[in-house]
Amino acid sequence: MFMEFLRNNKIAAGVLTILRVYIGWQWLTAGWGKVTGGFDASGYLNGVVNNEAVIEQYPTYHAFIENFALPSADVFSFMVAWGELLVGLGLIVGVLTTAAAFFGIMMNFAFMFAGTVSSNPWLVLLTIFILAAGYNAGKFGGDRWVIPYIRTVIFKDKLTPLANKQVA
Repeated sequence: MFMEFLRNNKIAAGVLTILRVYIGWQWLTAGWGKVTGGFDASGYLNGVVNNEAVIEQYPTYHAFIENFALPSADVFSFMVAWGELLVGLGLIVGVLTTAAAFFGIMMNFAFMFAGTVSSNPWLVLLTIFILAAGYNAGKFGGDRWVIPYIRTVIFKDKLTPLANKQVA
Protein backbone atom coordinates (compact mmCIF):
# COMPACT_ATOMS: atom_id res chain seq x y z
CA MET A 1 0.00 0.00 0.00
CA PHE A 2 2.77 2.45 0.88
CA MET A 3 4.73 1.52 -2.24
CA GLU A 4 1.64 2.11 -4.37
CA PHE A 5 1.30 5.56 -2.80
CA LEU A 6 5.01 6.31 -3.22
CA ARG A 7 5.16 5.18 -6.84
CA ASN A 8 1.85 6.52 -8.21
CA ASN A 9 0.37 9.29 -6.06
CA LYS A 10 0.59 12.94 -7.17
CA ILE A 11 0.90 14.16 -3.58
CA ALA A 12 3.79 11.76 -3.07
CA ALA A 13 5.33 13.10 -6.29
CA GLY A 14 5.16 16.61 -4.84
CA VAL A 15 6.76 15.57 -1.56
CA LEU A 16 9.41 13.59 -3.45
CA THR A 17 10.16 16.68 -5.54
CA ILE A 18 10.95 18.68 -2.41
CA LEU A 19 13.01 15.77 -1.08
CA ARG A 20 15.02 15.28 -4.28
CA VAL A 21 15.69 19.02 -4.64
CA TYR A 22 16.99 19.09 -1.04
CA ILE A 23 19.23 16.06 -1.63
CA GLY A 24 20.30 17.45 -5.00
CA TRP A 25 21.27 20.77 -3.42
CA GLN A 26 23.45 18.93 -0.89
CA TRP A 27 25.25 17.12 -3.71
CA LEU A 28 25.45 20.14 -6.02
CA THR A 29 27.00 22.45 -3.43
CA ALA A 30 29.51 19.79 -2.32
CA GLY A 31 30.48 19.08 -5.93
CA TRP A 32 30.63 22.75 -6.95
CA GLY A 33 33.06 23.47 -4.13
CA LYS A 34 35.28 20.63 -5.29
CA VAL A 35 35.09 21.44 -9.02
CA THR A 36 35.85 25.13 -8.56
CA GLY A 37 38.26 24.75 -5.64
CA GLY A 38 40.83 22.37 -7.08
CA PHE A 39 39.85 19.28 -5.08
CA ASP A 40 42.56 16.70 -4.42
CA ALA A 41 41.37 13.38 -2.93
CA SER A 42 44.85 12.09 -2.06
CA GLY A 43 44.79 13.48 1.51
CA TYR A 44 41.38 11.95 2.13
CA LEU A 45 42.45 8.62 0.63
CA ASN A 46 45.61 8.59 2.79
CA GLY A 47 43.39 9.14 5.81
CA VAL A 48 41.24 6.16 4.79
CA VAL A 49 44.32 3.95 4.36
CA ASN A 50 45.53 4.87 7.87
CA ASN A 51 42.10 4.47 9.52
CA GLU A 52 42.27 1.45 11.86
CA ALA A 53 38.49 0.97 11.80
CA VAL A 54 38.49 0.68 8.00
CA ILE A 55 41.41 -1.76 8.13
CA GLU A 56 39.60 -3.99 10.65
CA GLN A 57 35.99 -3.72 9.46
CA TYR A 58 36.39 -3.47 5.68
CA PRO A 59 39.67 -5.13 4.65
CA THR A 60 38.70 -5.51 0.99
CA TYR A 61 37.61 -1.87 0.77
CA HIS A 62 40.86 -0.86 2.47
CA ALA A 63 42.83 -2.89 -0.08
CA PHE A 64 40.88 -1.25 -2.92
CA ILE A 65 41.63 2.25 -1.60
CA GLU A 66 45.28 1.48 -0.88
CA ASN A 67 46.12 -0.39 -4.10
CA PHE A 68 43.82 1.20 -6.67
CA ALA A 69 42.24 4.48 -5.57
CA LEU A 70 45.27 6.08 -3.92
CA PRO A 71 47.63 5.48 -6.87
CA SER A 72 44.89 6.94 -9.11
CA ALA A 73 44.02 9.83 -6.80
CA ASP A 74 43.86 12.33 -9.67
CA VAL A 75 41.24 10.24 -11.46
CA PHE A 76 39.26 9.76 -8.25
CA SER A 77 39.45 13.48 -7.50
CA PHE A 78 37.90 14.20 -10.90
CA MET A 79 35.24 11.47 -10.52
CA VAL A 80 34.19 12.55 -7.02
CA ALA A 81 34.00 16.27 -7.82
CA TRP A 82 32.10 15.90 -11.08
CA GLY A 83 30.07 12.94 -9.80
CA GLU A 84 28.77 14.98 -6.87
CA LEU A 85 27.99 17.95 -9.11
CA LEU A 86 26.17 15.85 -11.74
CA VAL A 87 24.21 13.84 -9.17
CA GLY A 88 23.06 17.10 -7.64
CA LEU A 89 22.13 18.58 -11.00
CA GLY A 90 20.21 15.46 -12.02
CA LEU A 91 18.24 15.42 -8.78
CA ILE A 92 17.46 19.14 -8.82
CA VAL A 93 16.17 19.23 -12.40
CA GLY A 94 14.65 15.75 -12.10
CA VAL A 95 16.37 14.26 -15.14
CA LEU A 96 17.37 10.60 -14.88
CA THR A 97 16.36 10.91 -11.24
CA THR A 98 16.63 7.24 -10.37
CA ALA A 99 20.12 6.97 -11.92
CA ALA A 100 21.26 10.13 -10.12
CA ALA A 101 19.88 8.84 -6.81
CA PHE A 102 21.57 5.46 -7.36
CA PHE A 103 24.99 6.99 -8.00
CA GLY A 104 24.50 9.37 -5.10
CA ILE A 105 23.72 6.57 -2.67
CA MET A 106 26.71 4.62 -3.99
CA MET A 107 28.96 7.58 -3.17
CA ASN A 108 27.33 7.87 0.27
CA PHE A 109 28.13 4.23 1.00
CA ALA A 110 31.69 4.61 -0.31
CA PHE A 111 32.21 7.55 2.04
CA MET A 112 30.74 5.60 4.96
CA PHE A 113 32.94 2.56 4.23
CA ALA A 114 35.87 4.98 4.31
CA GLY A 115 34.94 5.96 7.86
CA THR A 116 33.24 9.29 7.09
CA VAL A 117 29.87 9.65 8.77
CA SER A 118 28.98 13.32 8.20
CA SER A 119 25.54 13.67 6.55
CA ASN A 120 25.89 10.41 4.61
CA PRO A 121 23.48 8.26 6.71
CA TRP A 122 20.82 10.98 6.51
CA LEU A 123 21.23 11.27 2.74
CA VAL A 124 21.10 7.47 2.37
CA LEU A 125 17.84 7.33 4.30
CA LEU A 126 16.24 10.06 2.20
CA THR A 127 17.57 8.67 -1.07
CA ILE A 128 15.96 5.29 -0.37
CA PHE A 129 12.57 6.98 -0.79
CA ILE A 130 13.65 8.46 -4.13
CA LEU A 131 14.84 5.06 -5.36
CA ALA A 132 11.72 3.26 -4.13
CA ALA A 133 9.46 5.80 -5.85
CA GLY A 134 11.14 5.30 -9.21
CA TYR A 135 9.66 7.42 -12.00
CA ASN A 136 7.27 9.22 -9.63
CA ALA A 137 10.23 10.95 -7.94
CA GLY A 138 11.00 12.80 -11.19
CA LYS A 139 7.42 13.26 -12.35
CA PHE A 140 7.53 16.99 -11.57
CA GLY A 141 10.86 17.44 -13.31
CA GLY A 142 12.61 16.68 -16.55
CA ASP A 143 11.83 12.97 -16.30
CA ARG A 144 8.28 13.85 -17.32
CA TRP A 145 9.66 14.31 -20.86
CA VAL A 146 12.98 12.47 -20.82
CA ILE A 147 11.74 9.04 -19.69
CA PRO A 148 8.93 8.78 -22.30
CA TYR A 149 11.43 9.87 -24.97
CA ILE A 150 13.91 7.21 -23.90
CA ARG A 151 11.19 4.56 -23.86
CA THR A 152 9.69 5.42 -27.23
CA VAL A 153 12.69 6.52 -29.29
CA ILE A 154 15.78 4.84 -27.90
CA PHE A 155 14.28 1.56 -26.66
CA LYS A 156 11.30 1.26 -29.00
CA ASP A 157 12.41 -2.06 -30.51
CA LYS A 158 13.40 -3.53 -27.17
CA LEU A 159 10.11 -2.70 -25.44
CA THR A 160 7.71 -4.17 -27.98
CA PRO A 161 6.21 -7.42 -26.72
CA LEU A 162 7.45 -10.63 -28.26
CA ALA A 163 3.90 -11.45 -29.36
CA ASN A 164 3.93 -8.49 -31.76
CA LYS A 165 7.23 -9.47 -33.39
CA GLN A 166 7.17 -11.58 -36.51
CA VAL A 167 9.12 -14.79 -36.33
CA ALA A 168 11.21 -15.59 -39.40
